[in-house]
Amino acid sequence: MAMRPNRFDLLVLLFFFALLALVARIGHEAAAPLPPGGEIPISLDPRHLPEYALRSTFRMFAALGLSLLFTFTYAPLAAKTRLEPVLIALLDVLQSVPILGFLAFTVTFFVGLFPGRVLGFELASVFAVFTSQAWNMAFSLYQSLKTVPRDLDEAARLFGLSPWRRFWRLEVPFALPGLVWNTMMSVSGGWFFVVASEAISVGRTEVDLPGIGSYVAKAIQEENLPAVLYALLTMLLVILLYDQLLFRPLVAWSERFKYEERPSEEARSWVLDLFRRTRLLRRASAWLAEALWEAAVRLEPLFRLEPLFRFPPLRAGRGLDYALYGGMALVLLAGGHAFYLLVLKPLGLKEVVRVLFLGLFTLARVLVLLLLAGLVWVPVGIALGLRPSLAGRLQALAQFLAAFPANLLYPFFAYLMARYALSPEVFTAPLMILGTQWYLLFNALAGGMALPGDLREAAANLGLRGLLLWRKLLLPGAFPYLVTGFITASGGTWNASIVAEVVSWGGLTFKATGLGAYIAEWTGKGSPAHVLLGILVMSLYVVALNRILWRPLYAWAAERFRLG
Repeated sequence: MAMRPNRFDLLVLLFFFALLALVARIGHEAAAPLPPGGEIPISLDPRHLPEYALRSTFRMFAALGLSLLFTFTYAPLAAKTRLEPVLIALLDVLQSVPILGFLAFTVTFFVGLFPGRVLGFELASVFAVFTSQAWNMAFSLYQSLKTVPRDLDEAARLFGLSPWRRFWRLEVPFALPGLVWNTMMSVSGGWFFVVASEAISVGRTEVDLPGIGSYVAKAIQEENLPAVLYALLTMLLVILLYDQLLFRPLVAWSERFKYEERPSEEARSWVLDLFRRTRLLRRASAWLAEALWEAAVRLEPLFRLEPLFRFPPLRAGRGLDYALYGGMALVLLAGGHAFYLLVLKPLGLKEVVRVLFLGLFTLARVLVLLLLAGLVWVPVGIALGLRPSLAGRLQALAQFLAAFPANLLYPFFAYLMARYALSPEVFTAPLMILGTQWYLLFNALAGGMALPGDLREAAANLGLRGLLLWRKLLLPGAFPYLVTGFITASGGTWNASIVAEVVSWGGLTFKATGLGAYIAEWTGKGSPAHVLLGILVMSLYVVALNRILWRPLYAWAAERFRLG
């Protein structure tokens, strides 16, 4: 007997058709020719805000698709192959490069692919947002792959699962709860960079792509406070909408993969409940999932992943090792030669030493701010993670706060420093953490949700309370997630120093001593050599901090605090 669709099937299908129509409209506008002179008019009329919000949201979710593809390719290679030291060091460098640095090198390439059309600038904007999302998600999946419970890993090996099947059947499901929360953080973090990604310049051509970011930028330029408030209200509504339609269902669905022996309190989603009440769509989704898995199983021999995943550690005396070492040496030599020609020769060694010294000031601010933010948001995040229903109610608010353009508060801080003669060396520091502290909150929340309910019940039966409970269970259980949060928050704080160490109010400018102020100053003066030196030194500090502090903590978390 054929199964007939019910009213819930029809409702969901109507929603998908409406979504496809919106995507088709945006795609048509993105492929349109560039107006004469390259200027796309941006109107501050609130009637245009729904369209601008739709285009900004589309760019961020297009970037999210690229970020997921990057995450599921890069993180397994970093966690499972002999290339781990190189790939993780490269990831450290990439997360430390400011988004403006990526724009400077990629805009010309994308615009050249589609000359005279808006699509090239759209792709450049999407790639810029991608660079603000991908690293956090890759670190999250990498952390989960390194901390899979030993008993589950041993069971998968006893059942004879190949690395390919073990990855999709065990490791990805185990990583999903944390990855979902970090995906939310990445999307929210994309709003922070949306202004820079929608205002693009190539040579003498400047293009402001229609979107929330360009709307806010124009409102600030024209000192139109009502327009800024309209934009923030629109952002809040958009975040509430995609939270209800996408992230709340994902959080509720990912709860099924939580590592525990007995079910605990689950997050709820009316969208997921609605989908579960459909007939044809639920059966069609099950059929599609089974077909995809069968296709993956059949394609497994083509990928030949076993040799890749079984690479032994680096050892001298092997031809492949010599080739790898030789390639790394060539890259280092080429990089050193380029550094000499582009930086050291025109600026001199004295300038390099001075910039290294400036980096110490920013390093001190980063470490102090991370410590203070950790003291606040780690206990708050873990406490929320232990209460999924409460976390669900506050989920949209947390995303909005993480997405709030913190640069809107910079003039206010500058006014306070001018009014009360406050030192910029101290009072510009909090601006560095405003947009990045949420990485700590979201990862702490994911760590709290990942704690098995049976362990919490055992702790309650043993009478663990207060500080003893936090010291023996909550902090150790969430520790791998906290390390990921600190790594990503650290990279984001270094990036934020570029705009936070220099703030203005009217004709007054307050500048703190540090590497961020150095990069901002020479970016304004248009000196590529100085800017490149600042970015290289920032990358050096980020990589050194990760290798000295965060990487050993990752290894400690994988060995000491993994579940199972």
